[in-house]
Amino acid sequence: MRPPPNLRSLARNKPRPAVDPVAVLREFTGGVREQGAPGEQCEMCSVPIGPQHSHLADIQGHRLLCTCRSCYLLFTDGGASHGHYRSVPERYRANAEFALSAAQWDAMGIPVNLAFLFYQSDQGRYVAFYPSPGGATESLLDLTAWNEVVAGDPRLQELLPDVEAVLLRRLDDGFECHLVPIDACYELVGIVRRHWEGFAGGEEVWRRIDEFFAGVRERGRG
Repeated sequence: MRPPPNLRSLARNKPRPAVDPVAVLREFTGGVREQGAPGEQCEMCSVPIGPQHSHLADIQGHRLLCTCRSCYLLFTDGGASHGHYRSVPERYRANAEFALSAAQWDAMGIPVNLAFLFYQSDQGRYVAFYPSPGGATESLLDLTAWNEVVAGDPRLQELLPDVEAVLLRRLDDGFECHLVPIDACYELVGIVRRHWEGFAGGEEVWRRIDEFFAGVRERGRG
């Protein structure tokens, strides 16, 4: 699934690695873009891809790229492009032992009951976003409270920077916490952006959010 357009940076003129594995792959596949191919195309080698496909994270450009499986596998080793690109993992895990107080949540300044947080390596810190009708909105408040939560939770410390996130949903009796690929968070952002209506969102968007979390829980069990 392609992330919403407003989440996709238009960064340009980024330095290329000394050995460019993408160029090697394009040479291997012929390097010719198929004109008029239906559906989406891999943003690395231009071959056609289906609606269900893999993603790469452009770490320096702060964006996700839709890719074919070959390009995805090429960058599963984070050193393949000197850290410029990294394959987004596909593992989902529930964190049933997650603990966050209402005061810590309020300190993060998130005005809704949904949020995702991940470690952004080029900034050397965690960042927090929440879905909104306008897209992904970043909380700009101090995340000291969140750093304390991570320090006390070994599972959160296992997350891969830039490509895995903590997905939170606040409930009446606490929080639902999942450790997910970063593209799953952007999928949730897209659901909210497309279906939100009025002040409270409307029944349709909350039905779809419930379905989304049911799918996340199912994949976590798998």
